[in-house]
Amino acid sequence: MVKCTLTNRCDAVYILVMDTAVARSSVFLTRLLVIWAVIFSFCVPVDAITDPNDVQGLQVLYTSLNSPRQLTGWRSSGGDPCGELWNGVICLGSSVVSLHMSGLGLSGTMGYLLNNLVSLKTFDLSGNNIHDSIPYQLPPNLTSLNIANNNISGNLPYSLSSMTSLSYLNVSRNILSQGVGDMFANHSALATLDISFNNFTGDLPPSFSTLTNLSTLRVQNNKLTGSLNVLVGLPLIDLNVANNNFSGWIPQELNSVTSFVYDGNAFANGPAPPPPPYTPPPPGQSGGSSRTPQSGHTPQSNVPNAGNGNKNGLTTGSILGLVLGSLSATILLLLALVFCLQRRSKKEIAAQTSVESLPDNDKVNTEMQEHRAKTTATVSDLKPTAVENMAVRQIQGKNGSVKRVKSPITATSFTVATLQTATNSFSQENLIGEGSLGRVYRAEFPNGKIMAIKKIDSAALSLQEEDNFLEAITNMSRLRHPNIVALAGYCAEHGQRLLVHDYIGHANLHDTLHYADERSKMLTWNGRVRVALGTARALEYLHEVCLPSIVHRNLKSANILLDDELNPHLSDCGLASLTPNTERQVSSTQMIGSFGYSAPEFALSGIYTVKSDVYSFGVVMLELLTGRKPLDSSRVRSEQSLVRWATPQLHDIDTLAKMVDPILNGMYPAKSLSRFADIIALCVQPEPEFRPPMSEVVQALVRLMQRAVIVKRQPSEDSGFAFKNPDHEAVDLL
Repeated sequence: MVKCTLTNRCDAVYILVMDTAVARSSVFLTRLLVIWAVIFSFCVPVDAITDPNDVQGLQVLYTSLNSPRQLTGWRSSGGDPCGELWNGVICLGSSVVSLHMSGLGLSGTMGYLLNNLVSLKTFDLSGNNIHDSIPYQLPPNLTSLNIANNNISGNLPYSLSSMTSLSYLNVSRNILSQGVGDMFANHSALATLDISFNNFTGDLPPSFSTLTNLSTLRVQNNKLTGSLNVLVGLPLIDLNVANNNFSGWIPQELNSVTSFVYDGNAFANGPAPPPPPYTPPPPGQSGGSSRTPQSGHTPQSNVPNAGNGNKNGLTTGSILGLVLGSLSATILLLLALVFCLQRRSKKEIAAQTSVESLPDNDKVNTEMQEHRAKTTATVSDLKPTAVENMAVRQIQGKNGSVKRVKSPITATSFTVATLQTATNSFSQENLIGEGSLGRVYRAEFPNGKIMAIKKIDSAALSLQEEDNFLEAITNMSRLRHPNIVALAGYCAEHGQRLLVHDYIGHANLHDTLHYADERSKMLTWNGRVRVALGTARALEYLHEVCLPSIVHRNLKSANILLDDELNPHLSDCGLASLTPNTERQVSSTQMIGSFGYSAPEFALSGIYTVKSDVYSFGVVMLELLTGRKPLDSSRVRSEQSLVRWATPQLHDIDTLAKMVDPILNGMYPAKSLSRFADIIALCVQPEPEFRPPMSEVVQALVRLMQRAVIVKRQPSEDSGFAFKNPDHEAVDLL
């Protein structure tokens, strides 16, 4: 039995398909697919069974949206979306191909299992009240994604780079921030891209230049900077870059764009091309404007020498004068150069004679002094080249030389005197920590702001690493994530190297776990899972969002700082290039991280990758589970290494319960404990290629938290587990 035959309704849809065939828009094929999906949704058999992966993905989405009544027919468990005509769901056979949920007043989040919807082509959640960030894993084969006009924060997930079928992407009117990732190199099908009315910063990514099918680009009302050069050569028809921080000249090629809006920027004389270097720019008011030409008329401001009655520009006499003047100047310059070379040659001969008459040691010293003088002169004579969005900064080396480094540093530059005052001359009472690079001090500034100052030991850095200091803080200053300690400033003068961070006032995870006081009792099971999830999200950001990927290289519980609400903040991110000087280290393992955290491949080959960070994260999860240190010489030999002791027991329910930190006093979840152990087992595998990416770890921890429930272990239960039906234990703790 079917819901209808090809009469009335189905005939009407068939006629609609034939009428649509005359459409000439860039989204014709997508619309045609949706229309055929409507036919199948009307005429599919009543007993149609939806693909189980699609059902699971929709169930998680429904729960994440707070099970709204507007989505009639939807269920959090069971059901047949295609056979039961769930609201907004369009199927093709047994596969979900389209979700239309626009303007329904939905709230909540987008869930964590959208990548299950592998057949989904169109996804429209626009005009709702969705919050939180965009999931890192989206439906992989989408052709159209519209999540405009919500309250979505964070940034664009890097998984967009693999969604090569996208032809329409609209994330406008949200609160997205950070830079627009350089992830569009494989999006030749993308025709419409709208990121307007957000808080995006930085330059337009270079991969925009590969969008060979892009006809509509809207980036207005952000905080974007730089130039529009990457847009040259694109087949744009509708371009809006208004109300940003773009600068420079608008490329001449963009004049052909039919609808082009560019007001509210700092462009030099609107769309005019840059003038020759020997003439001033044409008159006119600086700033942007907007243009929607109705004909082929070219604005007068775009015409060189507009208003000049002489069509030939310069007269013959003017040209002759310029030629004669140039020749005269060239002759004078050559004469001066010959004179200087002769004079320098005489000085060098005299100097060589005097050096040869010196003893050998004096010769060496004199040669070194001359080389140092030449080097200093060369450095001091360098003049910064004008590069867009690059700040030229000076840094004084140990040998007194001054180096100039071009770097887009957004952090504040502090003086040594200011930081000395704020830390009471780095007094012992303000010392709050110490690591391989130096000590950390609490600093209080005159405005009452409390910060943490990392004073890098000058003996900890080799000369090469000293040269990389500004490069490191450049990278650190770009990191923006709620679970990463932000770099607020730095100091690089008088041979000092200091970093200024936000002050996280509670404690670090190591002290909270391993010192038996009131702080350790505050860290409940749910709190531990939350710490693991926040740290995993920080690593996911470093590994999979940052371009290029950032390897932490020193992940340990002491570098996970907890605020007053026990939210984790990962520190020392971006400091991998400032590895300590090997001459003052006990061992190579200690050089990269503390004992017990380093992955096996580093101990064997010295190679450290993102998968090595995953291993270290697994060790931290073991600390959260057991309350034990990674290495503890006070225990019996077989239990001194946490990984070696715990790994064989992670899949044994009976022994797993006995491994749980006794401070929890039996308060741990019914099932989530074993899931937590499963994640650990994946992360600490000896072979790096078998360890999961951090995005998968994040998804697993999110699922764990959404199912977690605290139950008191009964004394008669040896295993410590109280199993319940997972359908009745869904508690959203995010």
